[in-house]
Amino acid sequence: MKAMILNEFGTSDKFEPAEVEKPVVTAGHVVIKIAATSINTVDTMIRQMGKDLPLSPETPAILGMDFAGTVEEIGDGATKFKVGDQVYGCAGGLVGIKGALAEFLLADENLVALKPETISMEQAAAIPLVGITAYEGLIRAGVQTGQKVLVHGGAGGVGHLAVQLANHLGAEVFSTGGTEEQLQLIKELGATPINFKTETVESYVQEYTEGRGFDVVFDSVGGPNLAKSFEAAALNAHVATTVSLLELDLTTAHFKGLSLHVVFMLLPMLHNQNRKVHGEILSKLADIVDAGKMKPILDEKTFTLQEVGHAHDRLESGAAIGKIVVSVG
Repeated sequence: MKAMILNEFGTSDKFEPAEVEKPVVTAGHVVIKIAATSINTVDTMIRQMGKDLPLSPETPAILGMDFAGTVEEIGDGATKFKVGDQVYGCAGGLVGIKGALAEFLLADENLVALKPETISMEQAAAIPLVGITAYEGLIRAGVQTGQKVLVHGGAGGVGHLAVQLANHLGAEVFSTGGTEEQLQLIKELGATPINFKTETVESYVQEYTEGRGFDVVFDSVGGPNLAKSFEAAALNAHVATTVSLLELDLTTAHFKGLSLHVVFMLLPMLHNQNRKVHGEILSKLADIVDAGKMKPILDEKTFTLQEVGHAHDRLESGAAIGKIVVSVG
C-alpha cells in the first residue's frame, strides 16, 4: 500500500512516499481503507521532536492520528462493525501504533465509531482528536444550561468545536480570537466574539459578567494564557485546558477556589485503558453532528497524501482557520 513515512524526524520535508505492507487484521481490530486524515498540533510535535517526545513512534514512522474511511476487514472478537461501514476515529500515529498517512490502517475497534451520516469523509476526519478533547473538557467542567462559558481560541481546531458543544449543552458562550476572520467565525458559530488583542480580561469580564467572572473557562490556547483563564473565572469556577506544560503561579486559582481540568485525550491509546470511552464519545458526537448542532470547519487549503509536508507547514504557519485535512483515498 502507499504511505508517507518518516525515516528521520525533523522538518516537514522529511516525509517520503513509500510502498509498505498492508496491515494484517488482528483480534479486536478492524482494517480501514482511509479516505482522509487531518493534521493536529501533536502530529507536528512528533515530527519535530522525535524521541524527545515520549509518545513518538520508532522510525520508519507512519504518522496521522485522525481518520475517516471504510471498514475492509474485521478481526476475531470484533463485533461493532461490518465490512463496508463508514467510520471515523483517532487510533494511531504514535508509539507502537501506525497511523493514517497510508491507504489502510489497523485500528482497535474501541477507538472507532460510525461516522456522522450528514457530512463528508473529509469533514469527519477533522473531528476525532479535537472533538473528543472538547467534549471531555466541557463535560468534566460540568457545563450546563444557563452558565456563561468562555472558550479561548474559538476559531482553532479544538476551540471551534468547543464553542458549538458548549452551545449544545445550553450555555451562553463567549470566545476569544485575534483577527477579524477569527472573530467572524466565532460569531457564526454562535458565540459572542472577544478580541483578546484589544480587550483586557478585566474589561470583558466586567462587560459580559458584571465583574463576576465566567462559570467555565475552556482554554485551548493554554501555556501562559492559563493565567488569563484564572483571572476570567468566577469564584468556584471550572477551568479546562489542553496545554498545561509550564510552571504557573496558582495563587489566583487558590483564592478563587477554582477547579482545574487538564485534558490529554491520548491517554487511552498510550496506555490501552478505557479505549471504549473514546468510541462512545465519537458516537455521541456523530449524533450531535447529524442533529445539526455541530459542524467541523475545514481550512480553505486542502492537501493530498503526497502533500502532507505542506499540510504540516500550513498548520505551523498559524494562518489556518479550522482543521487542515489531507485526502488519502
